[in-house]
Amino acid sequence: MTTVLGIETSCDETAAALVADGRLVRSNVVLSQEALHRRFGGVVPELASRQHILGIMPAVQGALEAAGAGWDAVDAVAVSRGPGLAGSLLVGVNVAKGIAAARGLPLVGVNHLEGHVYANWLLDAADGGGPPAPRFPLLCLVVSGGHSELVLMTGHGRFELLGQTRDDAAGEAFDKVARVLGLGYPGGPAVERAAAGVDLASVPPAMRLTRPWLRGTADFSFSGLKTAVLRLAEGGAAGAVRNPSRLGAVEGALGAPEAALLAAEFQEAVVDVLVGKTCAAAAASGAAEIALAGGVAANRRLRAALRARAPVPVRAPAVRYCTDNAAMVAAAGAFRLLAGDVSGLDLDVAPSLPLARPAGP
Repeated sequence: MTTVLGIETSCDETAAALVADGRLVRSNVVLSQEALHRRFGGVVPELASRQHILGIMPAVQGALEAAGAGWDAVDAVAVSRGPGLAGSLLVGVNVAKGIAAARGLPLVGVNHLEGHVYANWLLDAADGGGPPAPRFPLLCLVVSGGHSELVLMTGHGRFELLGQTRDDAAGEAFDKVARVLGLGYPGGPAVERAAAGVDLASVPPAMRLTRPWLRGTADFSFSGLKTAVLRLAEGGAAGAVRNPSRLGAVEGALGAPEAALLAAEFQEAVVDVLVGKTCAAAAASGAAEIALAGGVAANRRLRAALRARAPVPVRAPAVRYCTDNAAMVAAAGAFRLLAGDVSGLDLDVAPSLPLARPAGP
């Protein structure tokens, strides 16, 4: 049994975990900074970096204690090296290098997005087994605050980019729409909560949103949807008296029922595009399975719609492994270690590190 210590500090979660053989989660500690950044409506990079410095060693020690393990049980250290916030990444990478050097352990630098994909390999120790590992070729829909990508995974560590966002990522659009509608932070869960229970048939024609298909490509574009929601909200606030049937805004802000209707319509538009593009790519690529990855993969409507429409089986991590965590980093690191892909102590961060590039001609 090979046990990898994973370390994750790419954005605003300070996390450490122990994972055995690339699948079995022995511990998974996540120290969230959500309360710290909520008042700003988004992550403040400098504050995030400082908080990582305070939390990283307590997280590592907590992961060891939760697993009932000492340092002798750790066979390697894996760490997110990018993409992400440079200052945040530096904290995790430097701590991982220090541990690897002090303990004489192999060091594995991991692409953060690859970690999200490998969340689909994770099993909890209490599960006593679980489903078999995903099958290749695996079509991965990676959707998070900074990324919306369709990637074909043909084997461990082998990724081909099929499509990507041309502007706002899905998670970023959720955050911005939540702010426009006054729903709170973080935006994805806030929009989902507001949309829960809304009958889409009750959405008035004036609130209906077009779907940005970008036909003929596997790419995404969500900036226009975000802007359309902003214009509808502005029109409702400014024009409530002139046109009270449109959005029913009161005193410069949408009322809760109207905000919920618009949140549900926005969510459905994003889900329609994500699911439609993914199903088409799965059919065209001959994928054996589809895997959801990233924070937006926690969205229940997305999961249900994709499973209902996909031409092949769909996998999605447990919700706790969709958002940033270190277990996914340890899993990805374990498979890189198995392939002999070990980093040196000169490992550096790569804030814009891509997961995959388009296939060549």
